[in-house]
Formats: sequence, structure tokens, C-alpha cells
Amino acid sequence: ITGSARGIGRAAAEAFSENGYNVLVNYQRSREQAEGLVQFLRGKGRAALACRADVTDRAQVARMVETCLSAFGGADVLVNNAGIAQQALFTDITEAEWDAMLDVHVKGTFHCCQCVLEHMLEKKSGSIINVSSVWGMTGASCEVHYSTAKAAVIGFTKALAKELGPSGIRVNCIAPGIIET
Repeated sequence: ITGSARGIGRAAAEAFSENGYNVLVNYQRSREQAEGLVQFLRGKGRAALACRADVTDRAQVARMVETCLSAFGGADVLVNNAGIAQQALFTDITEAEWDAMLDVHVKGTFHCCQCVLEHMLEKKSGSIINVSSVWGMTGASCEVHYSTAKAAVIGFTKALAKELGPSGIRVNCIAPGIIET
């Protein structure tokens, strides 16, 4: 589960763990929270491992997937949850901010899916869950770049689901609004 040290990702990690899944807790900056979650899950007798990886960096994602495969013997579910947010007027968004938003949400999802798919295609099974946002469907004032990135995740999911369905791999997207985890 990418971006699983806190927020929606942490709640997902806890839920998957409670349902018998081994969990790789991915983080980029939230090391203390990630390690705390791993200790919490292990304290409940569950298998969990923290792994730092920037999802925008293909080599780091490949290393993370290899770590997961080595530690747990496989990867049945990928949850692409890593994300960033920023509120800004469209006219104030810099090119660097635009690029960062699309890199994390879209390129990160691309990297993670491609890196895990080799394993899933070999098994002809698996599930990919991409986390978008209600703003990807409706758009949000002062969040044009975020809304754009989340809309791209929805389109990505629809297309990839059609491509991978015949191989026994499910690809779904969730689009939460503002929630309290």
C-alpha cells in the first residue's frame, strides 16, 4: 500500500492486515509513522514491513516491489494511495508544482502498476486498487492540478481494467471525498 504511513493509507493497511494480508507499509518522508504502524501490526501478530520508496522514481519502486516479493513471497493486491495535495489559485500554480502533482499521482501509479504486473501476470491473478478523489470526477476550485491528476487516475484505471481483465487481474478505483480516518 503506497503512502500507508498515515491517513487513508494507514487505515487501509490496518484493514488489510485485520483481514489476513501481509502488509508492506510504503512511505517517503513519514518514517516514524510507518515504523510505528509496522510495530502496531506486528504487536497484533500480523506480518508487516516498512519500505521507503519515492513512487515517482522507477528504480525505488522496483526495489520496493522486490522487497515485497522477497519478504512475503508474492503480491496479491496493490493499493496506489500515495499522494500529495495543495490548494492554490490556478494562476499561482508553478510548473514545478504542476509536475510534482502529476508525477506523484499519475507517474507513481504507472510505476507501481508496471513493476507489480510482471508478478501478477505470471500468476494470472491479482487486484490493483487506485485511490483517486471525488475531485477527479467533479473538479475543485483552487485545486486544478490535484483534480487533473485524480481525473487521470480514473481514466488510467478504466483503461487498464479493460486491458488486464482477460488476464484475471482486477483494476478498480475508489474516489473518496474528505474523510476522517
